[in-house]
Amino acid sequence: MPIIDPSAALLADIRSRIARAAHLSDRDPSDVTLIAISKTQPIETIRPLIDAGQTVFGENRVQEAQTKWPDLRVGRALRLHLVGQLQSNKAAEAIALFDAIHSVDRPSLIDALARAMDKGDRRPDCFIQVNIGDEDQKGGCAIDALPAILARARDAGLPIVGLMAVPPLDVEPAPYFALLAKLARRHELAGLSMGMSGDFETAVMLGATHVRVGTALFGARR
Repeated sequence: MPIIDPSAALLADIRSRIARAAHLSDRDPSDVTLIAISKTQPIETIRPLIDAGQTVFGENRVQEAQTKWPDLRVGRALRLHLVGQLQSNKAAEAIALFDAIHSVDRPSLIDALARAMDKGDRRPDCFIQVNIGDEDQKGGCAIDALPAILARARDAGLPIVGLMAVPPLDVEPAPYFALLAKLARRHELAGLSMGMSGDFETAVMLGATHVRVGTALFGARR
């Protein structure tokens, strides 16, 4: 029997589960982008997933991504998403490296990104991060502040494609996913970045267009 690469098997399982959840909610699985969260993972654990056909990856920090991805992307059509918090003074570096930024959440960052995009002539997709559980320790704008943040981002010329959120830990995530989907519809946004290793199937059934899966693909974080 042929030996199945573990990374390929894990990737196939996640894709199968996404497809099953999509079909159960009468959605096309191709409308869901799997982002493999490679933060803290070394190059040698990322390459097997690339070889298995994964093309979209997510990182939390600009500095870490700069040490890994320039070499990994040579000769490959890969897309890189920033899913962690972004400091305004790193906006130009983020614009140069990432194809999408999921953590736009405050006026100062919006202004910094707009300047960096104009100067760098590069315009990655942007998601507004919402603090969907109103948690002090998490990034994201307050739900009540979303209309103003969204208006400012649009006025600044940012290519806003959707909303992103991380529900509170150890509670049922479905109501938070449903709320984010409702907010996206209200503001006529198609993108929904929600769902991680433990709950991505629920997120898909509630409309996620991007799921951020790390542990289920790479194992426990290093």
